[in-house]
Amino acid sequence: MALLTLTPGLDTALILRTSLLAGRRPAWAVVLGIQVGTLLWGLLTAAGLSALLTASHVAYEVLRWAGVAYLVWMGGRMLWQSRTSRTSRMEDVAPPGPPEAGWGRAFRRGLLTNLLNPKVGAFYVAVLPQFMPQGVPHAVMGVLLAGVHVCEALVWSAVLIGFTGILRGWLRRPAVKRGLDRLTGLIVIGFGLRLAIQQS
Repeated sequence: MALLTLTPGLDTALILRTSLLAGRRPAWAVVLGIQVGTLLWGLLTAAGLSALLTASHVAYEVLRWAGVAYLVWMGGRMLWQSRTSRTSRMEDVAPPGPPEAGWGRAFRRGLLTNLLNPKVGAFYVAVLPQFMPQGVPHAVMGVLLAGVHVCEALVWSAVLIGFTGILRGWLRRPAVKRGLDRLTGLIVIGFGLRLAIQQS
């Protein structure tokens, strides 16, 4: 779980972008949304529902294509925002933050990004059952095991957000912000396309 947490991926890209461009509070909202999604996957795995993703090709494909559509839409939106921000006359003053800077919107973004990724469910259903002892309620144990992942992710997220806090002043300049939006948008779309071509 520690290696999975430290491996750069979509979650890392979203946390870094939100922290750099919107600030710590929205970044923590994204983090909490992602981790609530992780706990839900742990509960679903313990309840046997995520096994449906492994057993049912149709269920897996529906969730996979929903995730693809969401990631491509989110990445496209970032690219569009970087394009439209060019027309604003704010070359010397950093903008107050992107539209997704609200806590609730940032939380939903993190939650949906996690829940609409069937690879998370497939990973959990393959790994968690191996660590569930006999005679222990599966729902409780699933949440506890997912909680280990959440605790490690929270520590790593704190490191990421703290690091970006040092560089935020320079990175929030309009030209740099547009570059970050474009880079993150392309990364998010790339994850969506990779999910689209991967087979269950």
